[in-house]
Amino acid sequence: MNTHPHAGALAQPAPASSLPRTSPALPHAVPDDPALDAIYRRIAWRLMPILLLAQVLAYLDRVNIGTAKLQMAADLSLSATAYGLGAGIFFLGYFFFEVPSNLLLHRLGARAWIARIMVSWGLLSAAMGWVQSTTGFYVLRFLLGVAEAGFFPGIVLYLTYWFPAHRRGRMTTLFMSATAVAGIVGGPLSGWILAAFDGQLGHAGWRWMFVLEGLPSALVGVLVFFLLPSRPREVRWLSADTLALLEADLAKAAPAQERLHRASDILNGTVLLFALIYFLLLAGLYGVSFWLPSVIRAAGIASTVTVGWLSAIPYAVAMVAMNVVARQADKRRNWGTLVGSCALAAGAGFCVSAFTVDQLAPAMAALTVASAGILSALPLFWNLPTARLDGVAAAAGIGFINAIGNLSGFVSPFAIGWLTDLTHTATAGVGLLGACAMLAGALTLAYARRGRPS
Repeated sequence: MNTHPHAGALAQPAPASSLPRTSPALPHAVPDDPALDAIYRRIAWRLMPILLLAQVLAYLDRVNIGTAKLQMAADLSLSATAYGLGAGIFFLGYFFFEVPSNLLLHRLGARAWIARIMVSWGLLSAAMGWVQSTTGFYVLRFLLGVAEAGFFPGIVLYLTYWFPAHRRGRMTTLFMSATAVAGIVGGPLSGWILAAFDGQLGHAGWRWMFVLEGLPSALVGVLVFFLLPSRPREVRWLSADTLALLEADLAKAAPAQERLHRASDILNGTVLLFALIYFLLLAGLYGVSFWLPSVIRAAGIASTVTVGWLSAIPYAVAMVAMNVVARQADKRRNWGTLVGSCALAAGAGFCVSAFTVDQLAPAMAALTVASAGILSALPLFWNLPTARLDGVAAAAGIGFINAIGNLSGFVSPFAIGWLTDLTHTATAGVGLLGACAMLAGALTLAYARRGRPS
Protein backbone atom coordinates (compact mmCIF):
# COMPACT_ATOMS: atom_id res chain seq x y z
CA MET A 1 0.00 0.00 0.00
CA ASN A 2 1.28 3.46 -0.84
CA THR A 3 1.54 5.25 2.44
CA HIS A 4 3.45 8.36 1.34
CA PRO A 5 1.55 11.40 2.65
CA HIS A 6 1.29 13.02 -0.78
CA ALA A 7 0.92 9.92 -2.90
CA GLY A 8 -2.85 10.29 -3.25
CA ALA A 9 -2.40 13.60 -5.06
CA LEU A 10 -0.11 12.04 -7.68
CA ALA A 11 -1.95 8.81 -8.41
CA GLN A 12 -4.87 8.68 -10.82
CA PRO A 13 -7.97 7.09 -9.26
CA ALA A 14 -8.95 3.75 -10.74
CA PRO A 15 -12.67 3.44 -11.43
CA ALA A 16 -14.32 0.67 -9.48
CA SER A 17 -15.43 -1.06 -12.66
CA SER A 18 -11.84 -1.41 -13.83
CA LEU A 19 -10.57 -3.10 -10.69
CA PRO A 20 -9.28 -6.65 -11.20
CA ARG A 21 -11.49 -9.45 -10.02
CA THR A 22 -8.54 -10.93 -8.19
CA SER A 23 -6.12 -9.54 -5.65
CA PRO A 24 -2.58 -9.81 -7.02
CA ALA A 25 -0.02 -11.41 -4.80
CA LEU A 26 2.31 -9.09 -2.99
CA PRO A 27 5.99 -9.22 -3.88
CA HIS A 28 8.15 -11.87 -2.32
CA ALA A 29 10.47 -11.25 0.59
CA VAL A 30 12.51 -8.06 0.60
CA PRO A 31 16.09 -8.33 1.88
CA ASP A 32 16.60 -6.80 5.30
CA ASP A 33 18.23 -3.36 5.40
CA PRO A 34 19.94 -2.70 8.75
CA ALA A 35 19.47 1.08 8.42
CA LEU A 36 15.75 0.74 7.75
CA ASP A 37 15.39 -1.88 10.47
CA ALA A 38 16.85 0.61 12.95
CA ILE A 39 14.49 3.37 11.78
CA TYR A 40 11.39 1.20 12.10
CA ARG A 41 12.48 -0.10 15.50
CA ARG A 42 12.86 3.49 16.68
CA ILE A 43 9.41 4.41 15.36
CA ALA A 44 7.87 1.35 17.00
CA TRP A 45 9.39 2.19 20.39
CA ARG A 46 8.13 5.76 20.09
CA LEU A 47 4.57 5.01 18.98
CA MET A 48 3.53 1.55 20.05
CA PRO A 49 3.63 1.83 23.88
CA ILE A 50 0.98 4.57 24.02
CA LEU A 51 -1.09 2.89 21.29
CA LEU A 52 -0.98 -0.38 23.23
CA LEU A 53 -2.07 1.34 26.43
CA ALA A 54 -4.91 3.10 24.60
CA GLN A 55 -6.16 -0.17 23.08
CA VAL A 56 -6.03 -1.98 26.44
CA LEU A 57 -8.25 0.71 27.94
CA ALA A 58 -10.55 0.82 24.90
CA TYR A 59 -11.22 -2.90 24.92
CA LEU A 60 -11.51 -3.05 28.70
CA ASP A 61 -14.12 -0.26 28.76
CA ARG A 62 -16.02 -1.90 25.90
CA VAL A 63 -16.35 -5.41 27.34
CA ASN A 64 -16.07 -5.04 31.13
CA ILE A 65 -19.85 -5.36 31.33
CA GLY A 66 -19.22 -9.10 30.87
CA THR A 67 -17.88 -9.16 34.44
CA ALA A 68 -20.22 -6.42 35.68
CA LYS A 69 -23.18 -8.59 34.64
CA LEU A 70 -22.39 -10.97 37.51
CA GLN A 71 -23.81 -8.30 39.88
CA MET A 72 -25.47 -5.74 37.64
CA ALA A 73 -28.04 -8.12 36.11
CA ALA A 74 -29.68 -8.68 39.49
CA ASP A 75 -29.48 -5.02 40.56
CA LEU A 76 -31.11 -3.77 37.35
CA SER A 77 -33.36 -6.85 36.86
CA LEU A 78 -31.79 -7.63 33.46
CA SER A 79 -32.76 -10.83 31.65
CA ALA A 80 -30.17 -12.50 29.42
CA THR A 81 -31.89 -10.98 26.40
CA ALA A 82 -31.92 -7.48 27.92
CA TYR A 83 -28.25 -7.79 28.86
CA GLY A 84 -27.38 -8.97 25.34
CA LEU A 85 -29.26 -6.01 23.86
CA GLY A 86 -27.49 -3.56 26.17
CA ALA A 87 -24.09 -5.11 25.46
CA GLY A 88 -24.71 -4.95 21.74
CA ILE A 89 -26.40 -1.54 21.41
CA PHE A 90 -22.94 -0.01 21.83
CA PHE A 91 -22.25 -1.10 18.26
CA LEU A 92 -25.24 0.71 16.78
CA GLY A 93 -23.77 4.04 17.90
CA TYR A 94 -20.39 2.81 16.75
CA PHE A 95 -21.80 1.88 13.32
CA PHE A 96 -23.46 5.21 12.51
CA PHE A 97 -20.46 7.36 13.44
CA GLU A 98 -17.56 5.14 12.33
CA VAL A 99 -16.95 6.39 8.77
CA PRO A 100 -17.47 10.12 9.61
CA SER A 101 -15.09 9.75 12.53
CA ASN A 102 -12.37 8.15 10.41
CA LEU A 103 -12.71 10.82 7.71
CA LEU A 104 -12.33 13.50 10.39
CA LEU A 105 -9.21 11.77 11.68
CA HIS A 106 -7.79 11.75 8.13
CA ARG A 107 -8.51 15.49 7.84
CA LEU A 108 -7.76 16.78 11.34
CA GLY A 109 -4.89 14.46 12.27
CA ALA A 110 -4.54 11.42 14.51
CA ARG A 111 -3.22 13.26 17.56
CA ALA A 112 -6.19 15.55 18.18
CA TRP A 113 -8.90 13.15 17.05
CA ILE A 114 -7.74 10.06 18.95
CA ALA A 115 -7.35 12.24 22.07
CA ARG A 116 -10.96 13.45 21.64
CA ILE A 117 -12.22 9.90 21.25
CA MET A 118 -10.46 8.66 24.38
CA VAL A 119 -11.53 11.52 26.66
CA SER A 120 -15.19 11.24 25.66
CA TRP A 121 -15.42 7.46 25.91
CA GLY A 122 -13.58 7.43 29.25
CA LEU A 123 -16.04 9.86 30.82
CA LEU A 124 -19.06 8.00 29.43
CA SER A 125 -17.73 4.64 30.59
CA ALA A 126 -17.25 6.04 34.11
CA ALA A 127 -20.83 7.40 33.98
CA MET A 128 -22.06 3.79 33.76
CA GLY A 129 -21.40 3.70 37.50
CA TRP A 130 -24.49 5.85 38.06
CA VAL A 131 -26.96 4.01 35.81
CA GLN A 132 -30.23 3.23 37.59
CA SER A 133 -32.43 1.50 35.02
CA THR A 134 -32.45 -0.71 31.95
CA THR A 135 -33.21 2.35 29.80
CA GLY A 136 -30.27 4.24 31.26
CA PHE A 137 -28.07 1.21 30.58
CA TYR A 138 -29.15 1.19 26.93
CA VAL A 139 -28.66 4.96 26.48
CA LEU A 140 -25.16 5.05 27.96
CA ARG A 141 -24.03 1.99 26.00
CA PHE A 142 -25.24 3.64 22.77
CA LEU A 143 -23.45 6.91 23.59
CA LEU A 144 -20.29 5.00 24.47
CA GLY A 145 -20.36 3.52 20.96
CA VAL A 146 -20.77 6.98 19.43
CA ALA A 147 -17.81 8.26 21.46
CA GLU A 148 -15.47 5.40 20.60
CA ALA A 149 -16.37 5.27 16.88
CA GLY A 150 -13.27 5.69 14.74
CA PHE A 151 -10.68 4.67 17.32
CA PHE A 152 -9.66 1.23 16.05
CA PRO A 153 -9.92 1.92 12.28
CA GLY A 154 -8.16 5.20 12.93
CA ILE A 155 -5.20 3.34 14.40
CA VAL A 156 -5.19 0.88 11.46
CA LEU A 157 -5.08 3.87 9.09
CA TYR A 158 -2.48 5.59 11.26
CA LEU A 159 -0.11 2.62 11.06
CA THR A 160 -0.17 2.81 7.25
CA TYR A 161 1.47 6.25 7.55
CA TRP A 162 4.46 4.77 9.36
CA PHE A 163 5.02 1.14 8.27
CA PRO A 164 5.06 -0.62 4.86
CA ALA A 165 2.89 -3.70 4.32
CA HIS A 166 5.61 -6.27 5.01
CA ARG A 167 6.28 -4.70 8.43
CA ARG A 168 2.73 -3.62 9.27
CA GLY A 169 1.34 -7.09 9.97
CA ARG A 170 3.53 -7.39 13.05
CA MET A 171 2.69 -3.85 14.17
CA THR A 172 -1.05 -4.39 13.76
CA THR A 173 -0.77 -7.66 15.66
CA LEU A 174 1.31 -5.99 18.37
CA PHE A 175 -1.38 -3.32 18.66
CA MET A 176 -4.14 -5.92 18.82
CA SER A 177 -2.14 -7.87 21.39
CA ALA A 178 -3.48 -5.19 23.69
CA THR A 179 -6.88 -6.85 23.25
CA ALA A 180 -5.42 -10.02 24.72
CA VAL A 181 -3.67 -8.01 27.45
CA ALA A 182 -7.02 -6.41 28.29
CA GLY A 183 -8.49 -9.90 28.60
CA ILE A 184 -5.61 -11.07 30.79
CA VAL A 185 -5.63 -8.02 33.05
CA GLY A 186 -9.28 -7.05 32.77
CA GLY A 187 -10.86 -10.25 34.04
CA PRO A 188 -8.87 -10.48 37.29
CA LEU A 189 -8.94 -6.69 37.80
CA SER A 190 -12.69 -6.39 37.25
CA GLY A 191 -13.39 -9.43 39.40
CA TRP A 192 -11.23 -8.04 42.20
CA ILE A 193 -12.94 -4.62 42.06
CA LEU A 194 -16.35 -6.28 42.21
CA ALA A 195 -15.36 -8.20 45.34
CA ALA A 196 -13.15 -5.61 47.08
CA PHE A 197 -15.28 -2.50 46.54
CA ASP A 198 -18.74 -4.02 46.86
CA GLY A 199 -20.63 -1.94 49.42
CA GLN A 200 -17.98 0.78 49.73
CA LEU A 201 -19.68 4.13 50.42
CA GLY A 202 -22.97 2.36 49.85
CA HIS A 203 -22.30 1.49 46.21
CA ALA A 204 -22.18 -1.93 44.53
CA GLY A 205 -18.87 -3.28 43.26
CA TRP A 206 -19.94 -3.11 39.61
CA ARG A 207 -20.51 0.64 39.91
CA TRP A 208 -17.00 1.15 41.29
CA MET A 209 -15.63 -0.99 38.47
CA PHE A 210 -16.99 1.31 35.75
CA VAL A 211 -15.66 4.44 37.45
CA LEU A 212 -12.20 3.05 38.26
CA GLU A 213 -11.74 1.58 34.78
CA GLY A 214 -13.26 4.50 32.84
CA LEU A 215 -11.43 7.54 34.19
CA PRO A 216 -7.92 6.32 33.19
CA SER A 217 -9.03 6.34 29.53
CA ALA A 218 -9.79 10.05 29.74
CA LEU A 219 -6.41 10.75 31.34
CA VAL A 220 -4.51 8.76 28.68
CA GLY A 221 -6.46 10.69 26.04
CA VAL A 222 -4.87 13.88 27.34
CA LEU A 223 -1.42 12.24 27.08
CA VAL A 224 -2.14 11.21 23.49
CA PHE A 225 -2.74 14.84 22.53
CA PHE A 226 0.75 15.79 23.70
CA LEU A 227 2.73 12.66 22.78
CA LEU A 228 1.34 11.19 19.54
CA PRO A 229 2.56 12.71 16.23
CA SER A 230 0.06 12.55 13.38
CA ARG A 231 2.58 12.04 10.52
CA PRO A 232 6.33 11.39 10.15
CA ARG A 233 6.97 14.97 9.02
CA GLU A 234 5.71 16.30 12.38
CA VAL A 235 8.36 14.65 14.56
CA ARG A 236 11.60 16.17 15.73
CA TRP A 237 13.26 12.87 16.58
CA LEU A 238 13.81 11.97 12.89
CA SER A 239 16.55 13.84 11.03
CA ALA A 240 15.94 15.15 7.51
CA ASP A 241 18.05 12.35 6.02
CA THR A 242 16.26 9.69 8.08
CA LEU A 243 12.87 11.11 7.10
CA ALA A 244 13.80 11.07 3.42
CA LEU A 245 14.94 7.44 3.68
CA LEU A 246 11.73 6.49 5.50
CA GLU A 247 9.44 8.17 2.95
CA ALA A 248 11.34 6.62 0.04
CA ASP A 249 10.96 3.16 1.58
CA LEU A 250 7.25 3.65 2.24
CA ALA A 251 6.69 4.68 -1.38
CA LYS A 252 8.86 1.87 -2.77
CA ALA A 253 7.15 -0.78 -0.64
CA ALA A 254 3.69 -0.03 -2.06
CA PRO A 255 2.32 -3.08 -3.92
CA ALA A 256 2.08 -2.69 -7.70
CA GLN A 257 -1.64 -3.21 -8.16
CA GLU A 258 -4.74 -1.18 -8.93
CA ARG A 259 -6.29 0.24 -5.79
CA LEU A 260 -9.26 2.34 -4.73
CA HIS A 261 -8.58 6.01 -4.01
CA ARG A 262 -11.96 7.77 -3.74
CA ALA A 263 -14.38 7.48 -0.83
CA SER A 264 -17.16 6.59 -3.28
CA ASP A 265 -15.15 3.59 -4.52
CA ILE A 266 -15.66 1.66 -1.29
CA LEU A 267 -19.01 0.32 -2.51
CA ASN A 268 -17.19 -2.46 -4.31
CA GLY A 269 -17.78 -6.20 -4.15
CA THR A 270 -14.36 -6.93 -2.69
CA VAL A 271 -14.77 -4.32 0.06
CA LEU A 272 -18.20 -5.73 0.90
CA LEU A 273 -16.64 -9.21 1.11
CA PHE A 274 -14.04 -7.86 3.54
CA ALA A 275 -16.82 -6.34 5.65
CA LEU A 276 -18.68 -9.68 5.79
CA ILE A 277 -15.54 -11.60 6.77
CA TYR A 278 -14.73 -9.09 9.49
CA PHE A 279 -18.34 -9.26 10.76
CA LEU A 280 -18.05 -13.03 11.14
CA LEU A 281 -14.64 -12.87 12.83
CA LEU A 282 -15.77 -10.26 15.34
CA ALA A 283 -18.86 -12.29 16.17
CA GLY A 284 -16.50 -14.85 17.66
CA LEU A 285 -14.40 -12.28 19.51
CA TYR A 286 -17.34 -10.53 21.14
CA GLY A 287 -19.04 -13.82 21.90
CA VAL A 288 -16.01 -14.80 23.98
CA SER A 289 -15.63 -11.36 25.55
CA PHE A 290 -19.23 -10.88 26.65
CA TRP A 291 -20.12 -14.45 27.63
CA LEU A 292 -16.93 -16.17 28.87
CA PRO A 293 -17.48 -15.11 32.52
CA SER A 294 -21.05 -16.43 32.36
CA VAL A 295 -19.90 -19.76 30.87
CA ILE A 296 -17.37 -20.13 33.69
CA ARG A 297 -20.03 -19.28 36.27
CA ALA A 298 -22.40 -21.85 34.68
CA ALA A 299 -19.71 -24.51 35.14
CA GLY A 300 -19.99 -24.06 38.91
CA ILE A 301 -17.44 -21.33 39.78
CA ALA A 302 -19.05 -18.97 42.30
CA SER A 303 -16.20 -16.59 43.23
CA THR A 304 -16.01 -13.49 41.00
CA VAL A 305 -12.24 -13.33 41.61
CA THR A 306 -11.80 -16.92 40.42
CA VAL A 307 -14.03 -16.25 37.41
CA GLY A 308 -11.81 -13.28 36.56
CA TRP A 309 -8.60 -15.30 36.74
CA LEU A 310 -10.01 -18.15 34.69
CA SER A 311 -11.24 -15.65 32.07
CA ALA A 312 -7.64 -14.52 31.58
CA ILE A 313 -6.36 -17.94 30.46
CA PRO A 314 -7.68 -17.91 26.85
CA TYR A 315 -6.31 -14.41 26.30
CA ALA A 316 -2.87 -15.30 27.68
CA VAL A 317 -2.53 -18.19 25.24
CA ALA A 318 -3.92 -16.08 22.40
CA MET A 319 -1.38 -13.30 22.97
CA VAL A 320 1.49 -15.71 22.39
CA ALA A 321 -0.17 -17.44 19.43
CA MET A 322 -1.13 -14.27 17.56
CA ASN A 323 2.41 -12.85 17.60
CA VAL A 324 3.95 -16.14 16.43
CA VAL A 325 1.45 -16.37 13.59
CA ALA A 326 1.98 -12.71 12.60
CA ARG A 327 5.74 -13.14 12.33
CA GLN A 328 5.25 -16.12 10.01
CA ALA A 329 2.67 -14.26 7.93
CA ASP A 330 4.88 -11.21 7.38
CA LYS A 331 7.79 -13.48 6.47
CA ARG A 332 5.81 -15.56 3.95
CA ARG A 333 3.35 -12.87 2.79
CA ASN A 334 0.46 -15.38 3.03
CA TRP A 335 -1.87 -13.31 5.21
CA GLY A 336 -5.10 -14.53 3.62
CA THR A 337 -4.25 -18.21 4.00
CA LEU A 338 -3.33 -17.82 7.65
CA VAL A 339 -6.42 -15.70 8.42
CA GLY A 340 -8.64 -18.43 6.93
CA SER A 341 -6.83 -21.27 8.71
CA CYS A 342 -6.96 -19.52 12.09
CA ALA A 343 -10.67 -18.82 11.65
CA LEU A 344 -11.37 -22.50 10.91
CA ALA A 345 -9.43 -23.50 14.04
CA ALA A 346 -11.49 -21.02 16.05
CA GLY A 347 -14.69 -22.46 14.62
CA ALA A 348 -13.66 -25.93 15.70
CA GLY A 349 -12.92 -24.64 19.21
CA PHE A 350 -16.34 -23.01 19.50
CA CYS A 351 -18.10 -26.14 18.27
CA VAL A 352 -16.36 -28.34 20.86
CA SER A 353 -17.07 -25.85 23.67
CA ALA A 354 -20.74 -25.71 22.66
CA PHE A 355 -21.20 -29.30 23.81
CA THR A 356 -19.07 -29.02 26.95
CA VAL A 357 -20.48 -25.82 28.47
CA ASP A 358 -21.20 -27.54 31.79
CA GLN A 359 -17.70 -29.09 32.03
CA LEU A 360 -15.13 -26.49 33.02
CA ALA A 361 -11.87 -28.08 31.82
CA PRO A 362 -12.88 -29.11 28.27
CA ALA A 363 -14.95 -25.95 27.77
CA MET A 364 -12.02 -23.75 28.81
CA ALA A 365 -9.59 -25.69 26.58
CA ALA A 366 -11.91 -25.36 23.58
CA LEU A 367 -12.57 -21.65 24.21
CA THR A 368 -8.81 -21.11 24.51
CA VAL A 369 -8.33 -22.59 21.02
CA ALA A 370 -11.19 -20.44 19.75
CA SER A 371 -9.76 -17.27 21.30
CA ALA A 372 -6.27 -17.95 19.93
CA GLY A 373 -7.67 -18.56 16.46
CA ILE A 374 -9.86 -15.46 16.37
CA LEU A 375 -7.25 -13.13 17.87
CA SER A 376 -4.59 -14.45 15.46
CA ALA A 377 -6.86 -13.92 12.45
CA LEU A 378 -8.14 -10.42 13.23
CA PRO A 379 -4.94 -8.30 12.96
CA LEU A 380 -3.68 -10.16 9.89
CA PHE A 381 -7.04 -9.63 8.20
CA TRP A 382 -6.26 -5.90 7.89
CA ASN A 383 -3.40 -6.61 5.49
CA LEU A 384 -6.03 -7.61 2.91
CA PRO A 385 -8.09 -4.38 2.67
CA THR A 386 -5.12 -2.03 3.22
CA ALA A 387 -3.51 -3.55 0.11
CA ARG A 388 -6.53 -2.41 -1.91
CA LEU A 389 -7.33 1.01 -0.39
CA ASP A 390 -5.44 4.29 -0.61
CA GLY A 391 -5.86 7.94 0.39
CA VAL A 392 -9.39 9.03 1.29
CA ALA A 393 -10.67 5.59 0.27
CA ALA A 394 -8.45 4.10 2.97
CA ALA A 395 -10.00 6.36 5.61
CA ALA A 396 -13.54 5.68 4.40
CA GLY A 397 -13.03 2.01 3.51
CA ILE A 398 -11.31 0.98 6.73
CA GLY A 399 -14.02 2.79 8.68
CA PHE A 400 -16.74 1.15 6.58
CA ILE A 401 -15.35 -2.37 7.01
CA ASN A 402 -14.89 -1.86 10.72
CA ALA A 403 -18.36 -0.36 11.12
CA ILE A 404 -20.09 -3.23 9.31
CA GLY A 405 -17.91 -5.78 11.09
CA ASN A 406 -18.65 -4.33 14.51
CA LEU A 407 -22.38 -4.68 13.98
CA SER A 408 -21.65 -8.27 15.01
CA GLY A 409 -21.01 -6.82 18.45
CA PHE A 410 -24.71 -5.96 18.49
CA VAL A 411 -25.99 -9.11 16.78
CA SER A 412 -23.76 -11.66 18.52
CA PRO A 413 -24.47 -10.87 22.22
CA PHE A 414 -28.18 -10.37 21.54
CA ALA A 415 -28.46 -13.64 19.58
CA ILE A 416 -26.61 -15.58 22.28
CA GLY A 417 -28.76 -14.03 25.01
CA TRP A 418 -31.97 -14.82 23.11
CA LEU A 419 -30.86 -18.42 22.42
CA THR A 420 -29.84 -18.83 26.08
CA ASP A 421 -33.25 -17.63 27.31
CA LEU A 422 -34.97 -19.84 24.74
CA THR A 423 -33.03 -23.06 25.38
CA HIS A 424 -31.83 -22.43 28.98
CA THR A 425 -28.31 -23.43 27.92
CA ALA A 426 -25.39 -21.71 26.17
CA THR A 427 -24.91 -24.58 23.69
CA ALA A 428 -26.88 -23.09 20.80
CA GLY A 429 -25.34 -19.63 21.18
CA VAL A 430 -21.76 -20.86 21.28
CA GLY A 431 -22.50 -23.18 18.35
CA LEU A 432 -23.61 -20.12 16.38
CA LEU A 433 -20.21 -18.55 17.04
CA GLY A 434 -18.57 -21.69 15.66
CA ALA A 435 -20.61 -21.45 12.47
CA CYS A 436 -19.64 -17.78 12.03
CA ALA A 437 -15.93 -18.51 12.42
CA MET A 438 -16.11 -21.46 10.02
CA LEU A 439 -17.80 -19.33 7.35
CA ALA A 440 -15.24 -16.55 7.82
CA GLY A 441 -12.45 -19.06 7.32
CA ALA A 442 -14.00 -20.52 4.17
CA LEU A 443 -14.60 -17.09 2.58
CA THR A 444 -11.07 -15.88 3.37
CA LEU A 445 -9.44 -19.01 1.96
CA ALA A 446 -11.54 -18.68 -1.20
CA TYR A 447 -10.40 -15.05 -1.57
CA ALA A 448 -6.76 -15.96 -0.92
CA ARG A 449 -6.85 -18.81 -3.45
CA ARG A 450 -8.41 -16.56 -6.09
CA GLY A 451 -5.84 -13.83 -5.43
CA ARG A 452 -2.75 -16.07 -5.24
CA PRO A 453 -2.37 -18.36 -8.24
CA SER A 454 0.06 -20.58 -6.39
